[in-house]
Amino acid sequence: MLDVNFEIISAEVAAYSVLPTLIFKMRIANESEEEQIHNVNLKCQIMLSVTKRRYTAGEKSRLLDLFGTPERWGETLRAFLWTHVTTVVPRFSGSTVVDLPVPCSYDFEVVSTKYFNALEDGEIPLTFLFSGTIFYAGATGNVQIAQISWSKEATYRLPVALWKEAIASSFPNSAWIRLPKDVFDQLYQYKIAHGLPTWEAAFVRLLRASSEEVQP
Repeated sequence: MLDVNFEIISAEVAAYSVLPTLIFKMRIANESEEEQIHNVNLKCQIMLSVTKRRYTAGEKSRLLDLFGTPERWGETLRAFLWTHVTTVVPRFSGSTVVDLPVPCSYDFEVVSTKYFNALEDGEIPLTFLFSGTIFYAGATGNVQIAQISWSKEATYRLPVALWKEAIASSFPNSAWIRLPKDVFDQLYQYKIAHGLPTWEAAFVRLLRASSEEVQP
């Protein structure tokens, strides 16, 4: 009887990728090794199980924007969605190992990016929730269709260093922020008016001016 299980066995940074991407190595095993699976249209929802790790004082201060002060974490610290991904698993019988590519956003408007960036070290507890459609050979050789049970899931502890490596491969020593067009236009005019050669110079000048204003 068709019964497919999933296991995440490792992760690595995708080489030569245009955008930062992690590749999760996933083992898929069918309880019945004789059944021929033609392909699997696989959907995966990846959750950040944030309650399953400890946080340093520095991490807690950087997570204030997401979860509030630590004394409120009993109410606010909850697992949340990282991303959805899909892939097509080719023909196999018994078991197979396939790649599950997961793009990593560096947009700081995205909650998961804020969370990843706040972490110093250690591991990120992930939960993979699977769904989708399996096409397999029936007893008479004809193609049968089955749905993946909603109970199918896998866990993996992703090293924080690996996420940072993926980001650094595409955005070395840099970060991205998104601004409304009217705010960008004001900053652009400020940069031109003050003859500043780079955006970094414009932001440094603004930060210094702000710091001087708050000095007693």
